[in-house]
Amino acid sequence: MTDTASPAHPLQPAVGKESGRFVALRSRDFRLLLAGQAVSLTGSQMQQVAVVWQLYLLTGSPLALGMLGFFRVVPIVVFALGGGVVADALDRRRLMIVTQTVLAMVSVAFAALAHANLTTPAAIYALAFGAGAATAFDNPARQALVPRLVDRAQLPNALSLYATVWQVATIAGPAAGGALLAWGGVTPIYVLDVLSFAAVIAALLAMKHRHVGLGASQISAKAAVDGLRFIRRAPLIWSTMLLDFAATFFAGSMLLLPIFADQLLHVGPRGLGFLYAAQPAGAVLAGAVLSVLPAPRRRGSAILWAVAAYGVAIALFGLSPWFWLSFLLLAISGAADTVSMIIRQTLRQTLTPDELRGRMSSVNMIFFMGGPQLGEVEAGVVAKLLGVRFSVASGGLLCVVIAGAVALLVPALRHYEE
Repeated sequence: MTDTASPAHPLQPAVGKESGRFVALRSRDFRLLLAGQAVSLTGSQMQQVAVVWQLYLLTGSPLALGMLGFFRVVPIVVFALGGGVVADALDRRRLMIVTQTVLAMVSVAFAALAHANLTTPAAIYALAFGAGAATAFDNPARQALVPRLVDRAQLPNALSLYATVWQVATIAGPAAGGALLAWGGVTPIYVLDVLSFAAVIAALLAMKHRHVGLGASQISAKAAVDGLRFIRRAPLIWSTMLLDFAATFFAGSMLLLPIFADQLLHVGPRGLGFLYAAQPAGAVLAGAVLSVLPAPRRRGSAILWAVAAYGVAIALFGLSPWFWLSFLLLAISGAADTVSMIIRQTLRQTLTPDELRGRMSSVNMIFFMGGPQLGEVEAGVVAKLLGVRFSVASGGLLCVVIAGAVALLVPALRHYEE
């Protein structure tokens, strides 16, 4: 195998199937991307801590904090499909170099404003919008690039390793950001975030992989429509996107964790920190296990059972009167979500032709990023009307119901095997 090898055609069996632990790390280019992203993702998680803290100090308003999510997700929804078209038309590696540079410049602006004590809520919202727009182009390029860095047989291992690195960053980043915030304020965090982008840009520059894409002439509305048509004709792909959206929309509970910690479980801020860490901890464990074990043969059933398990765990968390059980259930939900996510991503990347991967990933981004944002609104409204426990428990049960409905209505997913 060479570092620049392309996966087999998605409808053909993989040639030269490889076995062993961490087989994806045999690809030099994938190792570079994974290492660069590990540093960059940690820096981005630190930046989020600083941004939220600054906005809170400036406004003291929960509504202002909620609006931050709005300004982050709107450009992603607006530009996502265009980002997918560009990712399929141009060299994905070079496109990532541009988007990562733009994201680094956003952090430079945050640092400069903080250092000069000129930060305002409007400036934070504007920079969040700019970062969201860059992400709409960066995410499809990154997701579509990974399958070109490894062989098809290595793809499940590559995605599980990537998911594990992402979850580790969600634990280490906020923890490091909180410590730096207490020590030196927000400016050092923004400076470190700028340096973290340098790591992934350096990794992209060092890659041997080269791919010109379909050409700039393919950037058109027709190309976007072609991507949507492909997804509409692929029930295995759109049904997994629907599952992803439903799980995050109905069973998202992170927004309400402070109420659980303070009013229901009576564990205070320290317990809240453990609750926030529970899902990522379970996800890291599941990702590590999947990195060393072969993917299940009956992948469709595995996705459905994992989504159902996620919903059950969230529903029971909503009813749990004990902190230790609540922590365990959140960890189980994080593990189940990671199992489902890795298998879903492998299925989509395997069944999508390379020339359409950017567009498929862009549509998927709307689902997996829009679901949590809209789900926070849904959870807050239901909690206000019917109570916090009912909001979380009912959302978990609806997640299970939707998994069952998809299993019945999309038999192709239920019977899918690899």
